[in-house]
Amino acid sequence: MGNEVRAILRYAHISPYKVRQVINLIRGKDVATAMAILQNINKKPARIVEKLLKSAIANAEYQDMDIDNLYISKIHAEEGPMLKRYTPKAHGRATMIRRRFSHIYVYLTEKSEE
Repeated sequence: MGNEVRAILRYAHISPYKVRQVINLIRGKDVATAMAILQNINKKPARIVEKLLKSAIANAEYQDMDIDNLYISKIHAEEGPMLKRYTPKAHGRATMIRRRFSHIYVYLTEKSEE
């Protein structure tokens, strides 16, 4: 097991549920495959995760790791704070609008030479 690098995106203005749909597709894959998958998904979280993965790759490059040998060891999205707003409804009622945020974490590890 080689070194591990990470990239973290905090307060992404997107629901963690939507982000998890995308990150479940690339978990455990090598970096080149994951980038190809993300570029072919037509969803907003794919653009966000792709940018974060590029950041993690840049961090690995800075640590003098072999880019061709990297894979996604861990990736997860947690729920961030929620903005709560109210909108008027019929008969004088008000309902809450929840604007969700996400914290996304990507960990890359070098494959061991076995």
